[in-house]
Parts: sequence; C-alpha cells; structure tokens
Amino acid sequence: MLRVFVSLAIAVLWTVVAHAQPANSRLDEVIKRGTLRVGMTGDYLPFTNFDKATSKFRGFDVDMAEALGKALGVKIEFVQTAWPQLMKDFESDNFDIAMGGVSITLDRQKKGLFSTPIMREGKTPIARCADQGKYETITDIDKPGTRVIVNPGGTNERFTKANIKNAEIKMWNDNVTIFDEIAKGNADLMMTDASETRYQQKQHAGVLCAVHPDKPFDFAEKAYWLQRDIALKAFVDQWLHMAIQDGSFRKIYSAWFD
Repeated sequence: MLRVFVSLAIAVLWTVVAHAQPANSRLDEVIKRGTLRVGMTGDYLPFTNFDKATSKFRGFDVDMAEALGKALGVKIEFVQTAWPQLMKDFESDNFDIAMGGVSITLDRQKKGLFSTPIMREGKTPIARCADQGKYETITDIDKPGTRVIVNPGGTNERFTKANIKNAEIKMWNDNVTIFDEIAKGNADLMMTDASETRYQQKQHAGVLCAVHPDKPFDFAEKAYWLQRDIALKAFVDQWLHMAIQDGSFRKIYSAWFD
C-alpha cells in the first residue's frame, strides 16, 4: 500500500513539475527561427518609409530594427501593414514587434507589451508658413471654414475627431502625400506628432511650418509594441538601455532627426 502511495505521489509531483516548466518564450522562438518579424506601415517618415521602386524600407526605426536584429543575432523580416489594420495584424500574430513611430495607447497595451519609451511628444499642427499664426490653439482651429486633413486608422484620426467639432475634417488615405495637400492649398493644416511636423517642415522648407512643436496639445510616448512575452520585452528594454548609454541610439537618431 505504501509503495502504491509513493508511486502515486511521485507521479503527481512530476505532473506538477511538468506544468510548472515554462513553455518556450517568443524570444526563444525568434532566436531558433533566426528571424525577427517587424511590422511597419512604411508611410511615416522619419520613422519608416517603404520605397516601391526598391521594395525596401528606410527610416529611423528601420535602422533601429536592424540594430536590434544584430543584438539578437538574427535577421530582420519586415512585414508591411497599415495604420487601419495594425491592430488586426498584431492580433493575428503577423509579426513579433511593431516599429515605425508607434504611439503607446491603452488599447494597444491590452493586446501586447510596450518597450521602454523611446520618445516623448504629442499632437501639434503643421500648416502653410503664411498661416502659421492662425492655428495656435484648438479653438483657433475648430472653426467653420477651416479644413483639417488627417490620415485614417491611428492616433491622428482619434485626436482630430475628439477635438474638432466645427471645422471640416478631410480624410486622406495616403500618409506620404498628405502634406502636399496642405502645401497645394487643398487643406489648411494637419495635427500630428511633433516629430513628424519637424521633419515635414524640413522637407517643405519655407512652405510648411510646424506650430509650437515644443508645446504640443497633449502628451504621448512612442515605443516598440511587442507580442506579450516578458523575455522578449526584457531583452528589448535592456538593448535600448545599452544603446542609449553607449551612444548608438543617439547616432541613429541624429541621422534622421537632426
């Protein structure tokens, strides 16, 4: 009887131990696979841009992704997505991490994990330089006759629709050419991330001007959006910490923002 009891106890113990052993983490899977799948929209310079002629991505977060791949010892596989379908593609596990100017939101946090923030900013207007002084506040902007252009599916659309009730909201699907619409006079302004307004101001020198990018309307942070895996997040956070401390982050940042 005692022998049976001992045998049964050992069997139960082994069952408990087996269940206690953690399954392979996504970090383990990525290393074993030899590739890190990175989701990007490819339409948000200076963070990411997809060149149709070469079928290649370029941008700040493209360079950061390559640096992350090197740290992991794996190749980078870029997976193109779009802002309206980013959440769906993330839930479908089409990529391990989303990069390319992704803002931290609570809705996204429900689905995955965010890395240590890499940038702090917020929404601010960009308009033709001649009209720069007209759009200092939301009250200045939200008037009948003002045409606010916005790209669908992301935090820009959410912010615009939450704050604009009287001005005209013009949806524009192409986030690459949207600033040309302002320059040509087909829209008056866009409210987007301060980093993007600064970049587009450089690209449209003397034509488009960022409106108080140092004092945005709201608070936001950008980070890397990971599938829910603590081991992968810990690695990415440590990599970011080391990159900031050794100057490699600043070197990549300067190439695209300074």
